[in-house]
Amino acid sequence: MTLTIKPQLLENRTFEEINVGDSSSITRVLTKDDIDLFAILSGDVNPAHLDEAYAAQTPFHKVIAHGMWGGTLISTVLGTKLPGPGTIYLSQQLKFQRPVCLGDVITVTVTVSAKNPEKNLVTLDCVCTNQAGKTVISGTAEVMAPTTKVRRESAPLPDLQLRRHPHFRQLLTHCAEHAPIPAAVAYPCDLSSLTNALQAAQAGLIKPILVGPSEVIKRVAAEHDLDLSACSWVEATTPSASIEAAIGLARAGDAQVLFQGAMPLDETLHAVLDRTTGLRTERRMSHVYLIDSSDYTQPMVITDGALIIQPTLEDKRHIVQNAIDLINTLGMKPKVAILSAADSISSALPSSTDATALCKMAERGQIHGGDIDGPLSFDSAISPAAAKAKGLNSPVAGQANVLVVPNIEVGDMLAKQLTFMAGAVAAEIVLGAQVPIILNNAAASERTRVASAALALVLANANQAASSQA
Repeated sequence: MTLTIKPQLLENRTFEEINVGDSSSITRVLTKDDIDLFAILSGDVNPAHLDEAYAAQTPFHKVIAHGMWGGTLISTVLGTKLPGPGTIYLSQQLKFQRPVCLGDVITVTVTVSAKNPEKNLVTLDCVCTNQAGKTVISGTAEVMAPTTKVRRESAPLPDLQLRRHPHFRQLLTHCAEHAPIPAAVAYPCDLSSLTNALQAAQAGLIKPILVGPSEVIKRVAAEHDLDLSACSWVEATTPSASIEAAIGLARAGDAQVLFQGAMPLDETLHAVLDRTTGLRTERRMSHVYLIDSSDYTQPMVITDGALIIQPTLEDKRHIVQNAIDLINTLGMKPKVAILSAADSISSALPSSTDATALCKMAERGQIHGGDIDGPLSFDSAISPAAAKAKGLNSPVAGQANVLVVPNIEVGDMLAKQLTFMAGAVAAEIVLGAQVPIILNNAAASERTRVASAALALVLANANQAASSQA
């Protein structure tokens, strides 16, 4: 959500212009944004203001504003209206008489009660009332009033954007119901891969099994002051031996997720795809970004942005099915948009003809479990207004939660634009193998690493439940 504060004309009242009994007021409605912003600026993260479940157990039974939120409104009147620009705040006494709750309409009134010519001092009674006319805050302020007349526009303020990621918070909350899963970390001999595993372990999501040369791993940990006490070990001297041993743990059921370590992706995939000793299934493996953007109403999958460089039509069938299964596991209804540069079919756009074929496959049951539409341009896929303007009427247009990109370049750039420039959070994982696979991304933030491990935990538990029912 973006907040824009418009400039306003400010005019003060000098000490000579002020009379006892003069008053001025402003009215504000308390919103969730107000509470969150005050918490960010003040550092006051008392759960009574931010946590609905906790607040329900307090005497007020709901979230309330920080007490000093009302105090800042008094300061606003003093600094912008009475006396206005040039005022010097000297003291403030406040009594908090009632809580201020979400949606309350607060009127702040300051009234001049005394003037003292010595140093141009002015005393004001301050009262904040709610929509029922009941006083929530009362007090007195003493200020030094200006002696020079000021009449000018307020300085322009920057836009302010609040970015919330409720979907990943829900994912982590869901994970709290499950025990951490054993994870084989293949050759974690660099800071990135070792940190990847340790941050997931610290979040209570995995129990790391470090597979590689222990002396090298311990040296990396010592250089960066990392705690390895929560880890178990499997000794392996080389990258190839490490990935083979890690895959062996997964095949035996001793690990429920595989972490790529300090080895090239192609070497990792070569071992995973081995027909005899690997982790391949009847599915082709594909990579997904699970995006939580504050500008979108639901989590969004972007696929494939890291694994299959130029997918064939058959590859795309597997990519789509993997994504549908993931969304179903997360308890959502899959709405799959096959992206292209236009919403119409053109032989000049292979992605549009692939989209048409994939939709036909879905009609005939070759892809199942979700709604599919395409070709759709990006705006047609995610914007209800764009879909309506173009006359696109389908269960997917304007509300997609899976975006299937034409190739790896589009997927990689789209996901990274959302995360690096639009403040989205992304979990990423490889699907289609016997266990979820987490790649070693040195540029990933801690939030992305933890979210990826949380997604792996959900998938691993779903796989285990499905196996027990089979």
